[in-house]
Amino acid sequence: MGTRFDVVAVGNAIIDILHPVPDEFLVENGVAKGAMTLIDEARADMLTEKFAGAVVAAGGSAANTVTGIASFGGRAGYIGKVADDQLGRDFTTAFRAAGVAFETPPRPAPPGTARSLIAVTPDGQRSMNTYLGASTLLTSADIDPDFVQSGAVLFLEGYLFDRDEAKAAFVRAAEHAAAADRQVALTLSDVFCVERHRASFRHLVAGHIDILFANEHEILNLFETDDLDQAIEAARGVCPIVAVTRSEKGSRIAAHGEIIDVAPFPVAKVVDSTGAGDLYAAGFLYGLARGRSMAACGALGSLAAAEVIAHLGPRPETSLKALAEQAGLGA
Repeated sequence: MGTRFDVVAVGNAIIDILHPVPDEFLVENGVAKGAMTLIDEARADMLTEKFAGAVVAAGGSAANTVTGIASFGGRAGYIGKVADDQLGRDFTTAFRAAGVAFETPPRPAPPGTARSLIAVTPDGQRSMNTYLGASTLLTSADIDPDFVQSGAVLFLEGYLFDRDEAKAAFVRAAEHAAAADRQVALTLSDVFCVERHRASFRHLVAGHIDILFANEHEILNLFETDDLDQAIEAARGVCPIVAVTRSEKGSRIAAHGEIIDVAPFPVAKVVDSTGAGDLYAAGFLYGLARGRSMAACGALGSLAAAEVIAHLGPRPETSLKALAEQAGLGA
């Protein structure tokens, strides 16, 4: 079977609302710095009022990744759940305008379309307060086998793992992908997400995942160790390709019996780290779909991450295809 897409992603369909704030704002409003905290609708409404004039974008971790793939000139599809409300319509319009195929039907509200209120402090750290709303109501019934199998790689977002129905949808999607000899990738998404679902993640990685994305804290937590080399060894024992992002240290890739350290691309100033890991995955997966070496995949990931942390918001503002060509990474 041929492929229609380089990557098909499954994730939380969320509207991102980003606002620069001083550190005092976090203390005054009980916001955990640098983490993703799940909130209810009442707290979401309260914080929305305090985020007047914020940057608003169709978001969600895997959604950011496939938008990045489209910016590279790749072909991407997405499965995620929105409500039939204004935010859901805004998400769908913006997402399709970015060049991503999005065909999952909306569901009646309530609950409404999900939103993530992201407080960005002067050091570029993002603190996410997320109301999951309709996004968590994705079920196995929303997993279209033909759509999943039309991608060379299936990409799963760890944030979606908070409901048993979503876990079942992940496994169903992975099984459909494997049946068509497609690769399956997973991002761990957040250290608190790993803490909540460590056993389930380890089972998923060992049984269904070909490509694992994590930052340093997430992979250490997943394998319950303080030693990065030990965590990577444990991961590569059950997963063929492991890519670990390390902020200013770049990334480390374990694949095909070798370890590759990838340098970060220089950034004049880190404005907002929102989406850095998502865009790293975009560059890596785009390179993989194009048959590039592991080192080149990592370099494309670093390039995309550098672009997104240099401005406010989780989506590229400059064509990643053009930046790759300028850096000698085009193809």
